[in-house]
Amino acid sequence: MTDHAAHWHPAAAYLYVLHLDGPALAWEYLRRNPNYRLDWRHHHIDGRQPNDARASRWRLRLLEDPGCDARDAQPDWISDPDKLVLVRRDDDPPEQAAAFRFWRLPGRKRLVHDGTRLVLTCQLVGHVLRLGLSATLEEGVAHAYAVRAGHRLGERWRAIETELAMLHAATAHRAALATGRPGRTSLLHMRTLQALDGTLAGASQREVAEVLFGLPIVAERWHGDADLRAQVRRLIRRGRTLMAGGYDRLLHVGDPKQGR
Repeated sequence: MTDHAAHWHPAAAYLYVLHLDGPALAWEYLRRNPNYRLDWRHHHIDGRQPNDARASRWRLRLLEDPGCDARDAQPDWISDPDKLVLVRRDDDPPEQAAAFRFWRLPGRKRLVHDGTRLVLTCQLVGHVLRLGLSATLEEGVAHAYAVRAGHRLGERWRAIETELAMLHAATAHRAALATGRPGRTSLLHMRTLQALDGTLAGASQREVAEVLFGLPIVAERWHGDADLRAQVRRLIRRGRTLMAGGYDRLLHVGDPKQGR
């Protein structure tokens, strides 16, 4: 095997991918796109084109540093992820209405302002809560959660319902929350990203297979149109498709193509 940027060789470097949700996975694919990385460099070198003008072609409101993986990045998508909880001031609250308390929100917090609102991420154990805070929301005022209307109202509501349950539990009990064991789709994304990194580094399909499955297995099964060769080709093709724009579907819950 030739030496192709061996940063993509250790599977352990990709284990965090097993615990990412759709929006975080979308960022992992986008940040690998060479054209996106070029836009990021040009924005910082010449500064002639506004951040949002470059970002909109990638379905972002603002460019995010592609050097940051999903554990540290905070991409602000133009098409809000289904899991984004919209928090609004309640202008007609009932008695004993719950007050908004920023510092009671769970997890490690990060804020970004996109020009119209604050987008807050709360990093919990194995999960990220995302909240869109309206400009009128203030500490201590009554607040309400909103779901956008439209033909995907049901999917959005189900996604928000899950997030609100976690938010309520973490706020009420002041405890970290753990999520379930990663499934087959999570493992597929992990292998897809590793295979994609290998091809972007210049590795051949066989070299990618040797890293993913081991030298003995490749020596035995890498021949003709063997299933192993087809599996590696599918991983690489899937990775390139998601990197080139298919990442957008990962923002939405219940997309039938999401795990393919």
